[in-house]
Amino acid sequence: MPRAMSDYSLLEWARLRPLMQALKTARYRAVDKAYRSRPAVAGDVAAIAREIAGRNVLVTVAFADVNAARWQIALVRHYVPGVVHVLVDNSPTDEVAVRICRVAEAEGARYLRLPRNPWTGKSPSRSHGLALNWTWHNLIRPAAPHAFGFIDDDLFPTAHDDPFAPLAEQDVYGQVRRIGERWFLWAGFCMFRFDKVAALPLDFGQDWFIGLDTGGGNWEPLYSRLDLATLREAETRFVPFRDDLAVADGPLQWVGTWLHEVGLMGRPELFDEKRGTVEALIAPHLAAAMRPFIEKETASSP
Repeated sequence: MPRAMSDYSLLEWARLRPLMQALKTARYRAVDKAYRSRPAVAGDVAAIAREIAGRNVLVTVAFADVNAARWQIALVRHYVPGVVHVLVDNSPTDEVAVRICRVAEAEGARYLRLPRNPWTGKSPSRSHGLALNWTWHNLIRPAAPHAFGFIDDDLFPTAHDDPFAPLAEQDVYGQVRRIGERWFLWAGFCMFRFDKVAALPLDFGQDWFIGLDTGGGNWEPLYSRLDLATLREAETRFVPFRDDLAVADGPLQWVGTWLHEVGLMGRPELFDEKRGTVEALIAPHLAAAMRPFIEKETASSP
């Protein structure tokens, strides 16, 4: 949304910046409203809504990464028991969406495919925000879970964790990002008590005009009403995936014991090597996650 009128300088007024930002805001809201009125392309929204009612649900916005989906589903199932894990697929092509759907079905996650996203290929952050808003309006708010959270599709738990536990003492929990005097929860790891936010006009999109990325649209309706000093935050740190690199060239992020590949950051020519490092780091955890299934199959074989 545009800044308060009093926040614009005389030069900005002379350049009609308040008017331009107001028009762009109206456009973004119109696109968002039209998009969330469209039905899911695949998956049973009503059935998933019934399943998550009154429970804790983790939602991943998947995007064209079959391996990440397979790894994350297995690790969430192993390390975050008791939650319903839903993949909301924002992939741009039918081929990869079909493959992710098959992985979700085989690994026990719930699956929905979003309508074609008008921001795909133009603005990844806006595309992500649109997907989150669709999920809020069409699945989470009608279902009324006990609590819900959004996680990035390349975020992998590496130890037993209950990301909803802090919500026993506070309304929201996640990795905080600060922009001046404002703050918001990173859209890749954010948890909410449903009863505390159900009546609010939430907006998981950006608020670029005041410097806030995806999820920052909740500054006005939600975060501005909370005292950050009283909230427990998820600990986070960035490290290079290789010791001889600067963090900016090949970052990995730890959010507590969750490993984030940070796929869109760093030098593109290093992405494949970084993916190999991530796979090696989570390999023993994937083995532990699959062990009960292997043992079950072995025990049932003649």
